Amino acid sequence: MIKSIISLLLLLVSAGLSFKHGWDTLNYKKHPESLKMMNELGISEGMIPIFGVLTILIGILLLIPKTFFLGNLLNAISIVIIMALAVKAGNFKMVLMEIPFLILPLIMIWLKYPFLKNSI
Repeated sequence: MIKSIISLLLLLVSAGLSFKHGWDTLNYKKHPESLKMMNELGISEGMIPIFGVLTILIGILLLIPKTFFLGNLLNAISIVIIMALAVKAGNFKMVLMEIPFLILPLIMIWLKYPFLKNSI
């Protein structure tokens, strides 16, 4: 039961972060610091909406039991891509800041979807 509660809390945090980051990414013109960071990572302005939609899609996938694993896998892959771009740009502080966010989907995969006996 405790494992399911922890899994549920992590699911809500992860999905919430996905929706928030996706929405903020889609509204990058209102956040010049986000645009600057994306440009430093080498992400062109045309690719930014794609990342926003992908991030929101990941949040949706996390909430559906049958796509929970896929959502976490895509979340981990997107974080590794951000980390790789940060290394390429020489921004090692960003790489270190992303480590907890990389661990989150891996822990969630291990805990499985909350309150299901036969999770994927």
